[in-house]
Amino acid sequence: MQFLLYDVSAESSTEFPDRMSLMEVRLQAQEDEITLLKSSLADALRKLLEETIQPTTVRTLQQQQSKGSEDSQGSCPQTPTSSSPAPPKELASSPHGGPLSSIREEENMLCVDLQKWNQALAGCLNSLVLCILPFILLTGQSIKMFIRGRPITMYIPSNILNYEELRMDLPSQKLDLDWVYGYRGRDCRANLYLLPSGEAVYFIACVVVLYHIRNQTQRHYQKHTDCVRCLAIHPDKVRVASGQTAGVDKDGKPLQPFVHIWDSKTLVTLQQIGLGTFERGVGALAFSSSDNGTFLCVIDDSNEHMISVWDWNKNIKHTEVKSTNEAVLGVDFSPTDTNNIISCGKSHVYFWTLSTGTLTKKQGIFGKYKKPKFVLCFVFSLTGDVLTGDSEGNILTWGKSTFQIMKQTRAHEGSVFTMCILQGGAILSGGGKDRKIIRWSADLAPERECEIPEKFGAVRTIADVDGEELLVGTTRNAILRGTFSDGFVAIVQGHVDEMWGLATHPTQNIFITCGNDRQVCVWNAGDHKLDWCATLEVREESGLCADFSPNGAVVSVGLSTGRWVVLDLQTKEVVSDLTDGNEQLSVMRYSPDGSFLAVGSHDNFIYIYNVTEGGRRYTRFGKCTGHSSFITHLDWSKDGKYIMSNSGDYEILYWDVASGCKLLRNRFESKDREWASYTCVLGFHVMGVWLEGSDGTDINALCRSHSERMVAVADDFCKVHLFQYPCPKPKAPSYKYEGHGSHVTNVRFTHNDSHLLSMGGKDTCILQWRVKGAGTGDHSKEHLASSSSVCSSSSSPENGR
Repeated sequence: MQFLLYDVSAESSTEFPDRMSLMEVRLQAQEDEITLLKSSLADALRKLLEETIQPTTVRTLQQQQSKGSEDSQGSCPQTPTSSSPAPPKELASSPHGGPLSSIREEENMLCVDLQKWNQALAGCLNSLVLCILPFILLTGQSIKMFIRGRPITMYIPSNILNYEELRMDLPSQKLDLDWVYGYRGRDCRANLYLLPSGEAVYFIACVVVLYHIRNQTQRHYQKHTDCVRCLAIHPDKVRVASGQTAGVDKDGKPLQPFVHIWDSKTLVTLQQIGLGTFERGVGALAFSSSDNGTFLCVIDDSNEHMISVWDWNKNIKHTEVKSTNEAVLGVDFSPTDTNNIISCGKSHVYFWTLSTGTLTKKQGIFGKYKKPKFVLCFVFSLTGDVLTGDSEGNILTWGKSTFQIMKQTRAHEGSVFTMCILQGGAILSGGGKDRKIIRWSADLAPERECEIPEKFGAVRTIADVDGEELLVGTTRNAILRGTFSDGFVAIVQGHVDEMWGLATHPTQNIFITCGNDRQVCVWNAGDHKLDWCATLEVREESGLCADFSPNGAVVSVGLSTGRWVVLDLQTKEVVSDLTDGNEQLSVMRYSPDGSFLAVGSHDNFIYIYNVTEGGRRYTRFGKCTGHSSFITHLDWSKDGKYIMSNSGDYEILYWDVASGCKLLRNRFESKDREWASYTCVLGFHVMGVWLEGSDGTDINALCRSHSERMVAVADDFCKVHLFQYPCPKPKAPSYKYEGHGSHVTNVRFTHNDSHLLSMGGKDTCILQWRVKGAGTGDHSKEHLASSSSVCSSSSSPENGR
């Protein structure tokens, strides 16, 4: 009760200033609406003019205008001022300039050079012309950036004397994929194999990983453009086939899936097949065995699940036929006859015969045996019989020539998810509900069994190492290594649902992740291992954001219910448990000295807490009130007194926390403020990361490096971008990196900028990128000085180096 009374009194003392601040925000919003209306009016005028002017006249006038612009650049300064506004350089090439200029040409016969053009537009049409710029509006000391038609005002820092002369270069650093955390076992099958090189091959997102178990190193095959769905190993145990889903491009148009055949030693792509043939994705693959892997069988994810046979080395499709409208889960050639192929899936097992270029199928008849809902897997015994595992928990033995069921063996409680044939003829089966691995003799007599820990989920697939040691992929995206005698330990782990929360330790190579699977995981980026993992107790809660305290002793995690917890990194115990509102939290951020914690919520408020006892005690200090939409990002100033925040309606606000969480009415005064971190996606220093036509949700997160030389961006199109910092001009160049198969939800640099971490959403994948190139050390002051010199001098190449 005392805590509630303290809250009420604190809010009443700041009620009047909060109302004033809110009125100021509304006034600014009205001004922005007026600007937007002007933009709409200008757009209508432009369309009207385009309809009434002959295209040939427009082209002629545009050429004259372009020539006049070039002639005037040597004598006419381009720096815009409040008394004599001049359009930015982009205006000369704008498609909206030609029609307006043609009206002046036809009515007044004016010479269309840049200087006279500006004078002619200095009247009532001047504001309209500027508003129809598609991306930015330069007006004196500020820039208006438009997202979904909404103007966002950003003020130019004092050290930039000539915004027009700023030059945007590629960053001096690049990224290389260093490590991939995770494994896709939750919804894929037959995707874990052991190569003679000692490497386990598996996939997650768009990357096929080759993990050397003994050396604990990774290599990566990165030629896929969307999520990998299936794998097949050639009989020579060197070549690999991998198939991907179709996916969509940035504009939502479907991309074509394909299969890559590549060399696992060199990672060189040997062949790409099926481009333009497969629909939606590739669901299952298999190399032929009896002819040294000449053929490849592919089943796609179309409605008819087309089955095709390819001479993959020649890229020739021998045959293609409809399979079934039901889900297909597996396919393989007979080990003794390339003309015999088996496929299985929902309520079916098909026996295919390839003859004279034609595939014909015979459906397996269950007869007196109960027909299972799913036939999940199958293997060939040494005698040539087919053994299927199904959702009823049975192993059925089918005669190699009659295709009739010869025997039913009760194997598992729940489904039989996978089977594996050993060199001596023994068989391994993996269960779903019972999580058991059972070893059977060749005549299906049980010999040994073990149960994997519940936290890893069910058995998804099994790979034989040496007849005794096994690799086990699980439905909770883990890969286990072990034996029947000694049990199993995890060598690969990952999240199993969408992830959003990511934070890096201030002094160590440690990072934390959290997501919708209720898991809070602490990882060691140096050892590439999961240090520990905690599970949220409440089933409805998920972790959405996190931040380490500056002393590195504790980490705060914001949840989907408005609750947030603080965990001790050493004891793994919850040292604080608080709640702010009843909506999800989107950002947690400690002040640079650790004395404050800011909690951004979807209830439009930022809650500020005093932090004491080394990050173990929290008391409410105040609440930032003024945003009209949910909080998305926030950063502290270097002196720990101010906050910059973004919201869901593309608003940038500044707060004076030290003076009682007051909204700063004059945002112009914050233009030169230095920020301890830069994660806000909207701001002058990162304006150049946005593409024209962005809808405001295209960028999910960004992060400035500690050296303040580069900024990494997580976009909604599966890409990670690396820009130089600062990046205040549109169309800034960047390096673009692929690997994720879903929207990238977050990015963070490690404490010394040696690595960048990126996190996928639905792909449940964490990618660790090595930062290569100069500038990964702590030279932020030198960089800022060089930036100032570039801003105030000419754009010669020497000044940018």
